[in-house]
Amino acid sequence: MVSSLEHFFTAHTDKLQVRNRVQVRDLPLDDNVNGWSALLPPRQAQPALRGQHTADWLVVGAGYAGLAFARRVAENRPQDHVVLIDAGTVGDNASGRNSGFAIDIPHSVGSTVAELRTADNYKRLLQSGTADLKAQVQRYHIACDWREQGKFQASVSPASSPAMEEYARALETLKVPFELLDHAALTKRLGTSYYGLGIFSPGCVLLNPAALTRGLAEHLPANVSLFERTPALGFDFGSPSEVQTPEGQIRARHVVITTNGAAAQLPGLSNQLVNLSTYASLTQPLSPEQRDRIGNPEDWGLTPVSAVSGATVRYTHDHRVLIRQQVRHAPRFHNSAADTAHQVSQHRQIFLSRFPELRDVAMAHSWSGLISFTRNGAPRWGKLAPNVYATVGCNGAGISKQTVAGSTLADLASGVDNPLIADMQALGQPNYVPPRPVLDVGVNGYLLKERWVGRHEV
Repeated sequence: MVSSLEHFFTAHTDKLQVRNRVQVRDLPLDDNVNGWSALLPPRQAQPALRGQHTADWLVVGAGYAGLAFARRVAENRPQDHVVLIDAGTVGDNASGRNSGFAIDIPHSVGSTVAELRTADNYKRLLQSGTADLKAQVQRYHIACDWREQGKFQASVSPASSPAMEEYARALETLKVPFELLDHAALTKRLGTSYYGLGIFSPGCVLLNPAALTRGLAEHLPANVSLFERTPALGFDFGSPSEVQTPEGQIRARHVVITTNGAAAQLPGLSNQLVNLSTYASLTQPLSPEQRDRIGNPEDWGLTPVSAVSGATVRYTHDHRVLIRQQVRHAPRFHNSAADTAHQVSQHRQIFLSRFPELRDVAMAHSWSGLISFTRNGAPRWGKLAPNVYATVGCNGAGISKQTVAGSTLADLASGVDNPLIADMQALGQPNYVPPRPVLDVGVNGYLLKERWVGRHEV
C-alpha cells in the first residue's frame, strides 16, 4: 500500500482514467446497546444504499464532522447532490456514545508559547462549533437535553494540585472565566466529597449525544441523501471516484472522509491514527429520597485531571449518574459485549467511591465507544488529494470540535472564505505513528504508564 493518497495522483495526472483501489478490511463494531440511545424513543433508520448512485459529494461517516460537512456544503452548493453514508446508524455510532460534553475550551493547555497559541486557536474553533450546534438545536427544536451548565475539572490527590494550578494559569492567559474550588466548595456543588480541588468553567454544554446526532441528521438540507447501515467497503479513487458498499456503488466527483478511526485503513492516514476504546455506564434515575441523600444538586459534568486513569462523571438532568472510565487499544475497532461486561464492576466501584450512600442504585446501561487519537494531538484535516478531503483524528471531546472541523472543511472545499480555516490549519498535522506490532507495544506501554502515574486519581 502506498504511503499517501496524494501519491496516487502524482503519476499520469493528465490521464484521469488511472484508478487507485483500496479495500476496507475492518469495520467499527460496538456489540452493546448505547445507553444514551436506550433513553430515547425508537427511531426508524434511513434505508441502506442499494444500486448505482451518483453524487457531487460523497461524505463517508455520519458523525459530527460528516453531518456538519454535509450540511455546510449543501448550503454552499444548493445545486449539488450530497450523499452521506454511515456503516451503522445515527446516534448509535461513535458520535452518539460519548459523555455528552460540548466543550468550549481545551481540556489541557500546556505552558509554552506555542501551546498557548494553539489553545487560542482551539478556543475560537470550539466556541464556534458550540454556537453552530446551539443555533441548530434552537432552529429545529432538537430535544437533546441541551444544558448550559459548564464543566468541572477536578483532582482527587494532592499530588495533582500542580497540574490543576498550571491549568488555572493557562485559563487566565486565555482570558477564560473560571472558579477555583476547594474540597468544601466541590462537595456542596457536586454532592460528593471525593474530590480535593476543582476548576469550574461556565461555557461547556451538557447533552444527550445520541439525541443531538439524531436531530442533526433529521434536519439535513433537501439536497443531502443519508444512507445508514451502508459501510464503504472499497474506494476506487479517480475522477470521478467510485465507492463500493454491500449492495451498491456511488460515483462521486468529490469524496470526503469523516470516519475518524476507521480511516486508518486508507493510504496517507494509516501511519497517523491510533484507535482507543472507552467504556461508560449510566445508572437508573435517582428517586427524590436518593437525591436528598447527596444534597439534591443541580446537574453537572466533571472531567478528570488524568484522562487515562481518572473517571469522567456526570449527574444528568434526569437524575442519573454517568461513569466513563477505562481506555484500551482497539486497532481493529471492535468492542465485544464481553469487553464491556468486564468493565461494569470497575464502574460500580468508581460510582460507590464517589457516592457510598447510593448503594441501592443500580447500573441501567453500560456500553463502549471508539475514539481516534493522533500522536501530537493535531487532527488530519484538509485536502488529501485532488477531490479527496478528510477530517479525522478528533482526539476526544469531539462534539464541538468535529462540528467546526466539518463545516470549515466544507467551506475550504467549496472555495468559501472562512477565517476559521486559518485556525484549523494552525493546528498542524499529525506526527508519524509506527505500524503494528510496534504500535501495539507503544500504545499499551503508554496506557500502562499513565495508569500508574494517575493511579491516585481513580
